[in-house]
Amino acid sequence: MNPYLGYEIAAGVVLAYIAAVVALYRGNYIGRDRALSLLGPALMIKTRRGREALDRWGRFKRFWTAVGDLGIVLAVVSMISIMVLLLFDAYLALHVAPSAAPTVQEAIGLPGINPFIPIGYGVIALVIGVVLHELSHGVIARSQGIGVKSLGVLWCVVPVGAFVEQDDADMNAAPRRKRDRVAAAGIFANFVIAVVFFVALSVLVSSSVAPNANGVGITSVSAGSPAAKLGLVPGDILLEVNGTALTSVDLFESTLANTTPGENVSLAYYSAALGRTVMVPSVTLATNPTVSTRGFLGVAPAFLTPPALKQTLVWPLGSSNGPLTGAIDWLVLPLAGLEPLAGSSLQFFHLTGPLAGVNPTAFWITVNICYWVAWMSLLLGLSNALPLVPLDGGLLFRDFAASVAARFRKTWSEARLEAFGGEAAVASSIVVLVLLVWQFVVPRLL
Repeated sequence: MNPYLGYEIAAGVVLAYIAAVVALYRGNYIGRDRALSLLGPALMIKTRRGREALDRWGRFKRFWTAVGDLGIVLAVVSMISIMVLLLFDAYLALHVAPSAAPTVQEAIGLPGINPFIPIGYGVIALVIGVVLHELSHGVIARSQGIGVKSLGVLWCVVPVGAFVEQDDADMNAAPRRKRDRVAAAGIFANFVIAVVFFVALSVLVSSSVAPNANGVGITSVSAGSPAAKLGLVPGDILLEVNGTALTSVDLFESTLANTTPGENVSLAYYSAALGRTVMVPSVTLATNPTVSTRGFLGVAPAFLTPPALKQTLVWPLGSSNGPLTGAIDWLVLPLAGLEPLAGSSLQFFHLTGPLAGVNPTAFWITVNICYWVAWMSLLLGLSNALPLVPLDGGLLFRDFAASVAARFRKTWSEARLEAFGGEAAVASSIVVLVLLVWQFVVPRLL
């Protein structure tokens, strides 16, 4: 098999896209005032249809004004939070080994590029998040008396976007508070989407999913190991080692750390294939390939036990390790190989309750969609809050800076205040870009 086939296909798609855009441009089908135009490398396919719907939805001016004001508050909190996180990451980068440094692909939140985001679930989640993000801009814009010129989709190599094109003249002429409501609307929408799908995920899992046993889930078994010879397979759950109940992954690791090569230990595990607990009176441990003085069973445990994984999906803030750890666990499930839930990880659970009789495949696809829509929408909301032009956060930071300057420079004209806000937004954008690049470059230089 050609190892470069994927790259060749990607290159072919890019070249075909470029050829199509060039042909449309030469045919005079692409232009600023035409149905097709370019936004960087992305092709904008515009339509005026749908503006009437935005007008109808936006007529509830008091409601949408309140939503916009709440969006501004959420955007400010998100902006501060994400900047604190970037600064913390910059500090951690000083102490990260080059081999452990993140790759550029891991920082790009696009399915098919980021190795942790599955293409199918990722595209569905991204489309939902982006489309509703843009529609919210349009609705709030109309509620604030700001015109909408067109709606449409952004088509690049990966069809990931949508847009609502506000009237630039109206936006520039509007008071800062009104246009800030429009800018913050997308961030607010993404957080609402994240909450809605998180609740749907929580309800599905809490009402219909039960762990097969309370122990340590097995994700892989080393060939020729004592565990393989016993017949343990991914999807089984280790319950006990030498009578010690394995209620956490840390307890499993510490229990095995106290064994020696050649030592006989007793095991109890839940067999997914048999659907029952299996008792093993004695198994001889091998030599650990990493630490030769320790015993080796030959299994890789899941990041979380099945009960802990269910708790994380239902209500991460209720984690036994604390709300912060629970929230982090929820966010890093894709990195730990536990989301999307598929394959052997599904063997840790069975369906129960009102949905016990539904098709398991359809059920778990629905659960995974809920998780990824919530996860991607949260990511979109936070990333758009960055004070980076042309993101929503960059536009908000520009107006924030101008508003602060207006309090201390009362003699400045409106044009001077706007210019200062623009300069501040450029400066904040440079800081954000430096912090983003820092975490990839610095560990490899130290």
